[in-house]
Amino acid sequence: MSVRTQFFSYTLASLFILLFCQNVALAANGISLYTPYTNISVPPGESIDYSIDVINNGSSIKDVDVSLSGIPKEWEYTLKSGGWTINQVSVLPGEKKTISLKVNVPLKVDKGTHRFKVVARNFGVLPLVVEVSEQGTYKTEFTSDQANMQGHAKSTFTFQTELKNHTGEKQLYSLRSNARRGWNVIFKPNYKQATAVEIDANATSKISVEIKPPHNIEAGSYKIPIQAVTSSTSATIELEVVITGSYEMELNTPSGLLSTSITAGSEKRVELLIRNTGSSELNNIRFSASKPKNWDVTFKPDTVIHLEAGGSVPVFATIKADDKAIPGDYVANITAQTPEESSKVAFRISVKTPLLWGWLGVLIIAGALGCVYYLIRKYGRR
Repeated sequence: MSVRTQFFSYTLASLFILLFCQNVALAANGISLYTPYTNISVPPGESIDYSIDVINNGSSIKDVDVSLSGIPKEWEYTLKSGGWTINQVSVLPGEKKTISLKVNVPLKVDKGTHRFKVVARNFGVLPLVVEVSEQGTYKTEFTSDQANMQGHAKSTFTFQTELKNHTGEKQLYSLRSNARRGWNVIFKPNYKQATAVEIDANATSKISVEIKPPHNIEAGSYKIPIQAVTSSTSATIELEVVITGSYEMELNTPSGLLSTSITAGSEKRVELLIRNTGSSELNNIRFSASKPKNWDVTFKPDTVIHLEAGGSVPVFATIKADDKAIPGDYVANITAQTPEESSKVAFRISVKTPLLWGWLGVLIIAGALGCVYYLIRKYGRR
């Protein structure tokens, strides 16, 4: 046998012996680590929960020291079993012990592959891979499912927003609006009016934003910038309000005089004037009156079907006083109303005694004076 052949034979034998000894050592150790999820993909800020089995394939009880190796220092983790934080578990032969590993991926993290190991000291390792799906940031996020609303000038626009703290610390956000002068913006975090909100790290707060336009605003589209600001981070969202027009009307008389006189039991026809002083058309304007007891007020027409912006139309009110109304001043409140707007005037009515009763009073007084004169003439000299 040549020297080269002998060397080759000895090498094969040595490798065989080495592999055999290693397998014997592994068998003697008898501990395996297992989890079904060894390579997963998550976004920044996610928490990963692993369930890991420590399996004892040997014939004796094994005390296994468990730890993590190679995990980035910014990543937080806990190892627990039976509700307790552990460093070691004891496993009976032929059985397994389950441990829970929770890994918190930080918000500020690089996109890519991150590797670490669960180590069972003197027994083996379990390689784990986490693929971070996007570049992490240290920021605040301000969002709304509906950032555009439409309505008339007297509407209150209520937006539902979410403010998410993507930082690793609790933040106290100051809530601000850069709306133009005259706009009223109210913040309601957690349904309570406030100008600031505190949010835990990686948590979200729902914030209701109520926006009221200024008086007499013109139709158009308006941007309302909203900010959430701290000393270290901030976020801005732009809300849009579309004003379709304003609903306004004025009820009066052509002369502006809101008083008249009437005789008890009689009727009086009064001319009113309804004006559309807004920028949107008015539809189905109805008229009603709050009147003294036993009085009656009717309108012609009782409904104005359509009135263009800037237009006006006369309406006649017929007022009938109670037959037993005593002389004096009375008030009838007359209202013009649509679903969007209303206008009201107080109409003062002076009630006078009927002329017949006046002449009757004069006759009674004259008769009384005549009686006195007669008595004086007849009995005055006695």
